[in-house]
Amino acid sequence: MISELTPFDHKYTFQMRAEKLNFAPTIIWMYGMSGAGKSTLASELDYFLNTSGFNSSVLDGDTVRQGLCKDLSFSKKDREENIRRVGELTKNMYLAGNIVIGTFITPFETTRETLREIFSGLNAYFVYVKCDLEECESRDPKGLYIKARKGEISNFTGIDSPFDEPENVDLVLNTTTATLKESFEDLKKFTLNKVEKDKG
Repeated sequence: MISELTPFDHKYTFQMRAEKLNFAPTIIWMYGMSGAGKSTLASELDYFLNTSGFNSSVLDGDTVRQGLCKDLSFSKKDREENIRRVGELTKNMYLAGNIVIGTFITPFETTRETLREIFSGLNAYFVYVKCDLEECESRDPKGLYIKARKGEISNFTGIDSPFDEPENVDLVLNTTTATLKESFEDLKKFTLNKVEKDKG
């Protein structure tokens, strides 16, 4: 059945959309362990971009889990499927002419490779929000580490499910040693360079 599917070539193309924009459609995929600061930084970046004349949107892991991916568990297989689905959604939002900011733990290097295949040829970048497990646990904004330590949550990244250190990354933000303000300034500078680089 899949071999019989043919994507429809729409008359109004991505190139035509992009030419009308004052920025380059871009994907900023932010990943790291729970509590590292991904969502906080993404929210700050989204606010900055939208109040500076750009058009951006955030796709957040918890939000997606309540809708698009609510049928999935936290097994390795389902976590990989969760990211695959969101990757395809991100690509479609990009092709509609947006700056898309994704904030997902994305713990497995194999899943990151899947995303690179989905984003192949796109203006897409991977940002590793790095934070030591001890620091993430001390923050524990959602109380998830406590539940995981008690055995109330299974397959929790950093406790009983691994987080693969990245092999290929475009930007590292170490929130263990840097302040939120410092990390945001680095993220903002990096993003502005990418969304403006193809303007001409």
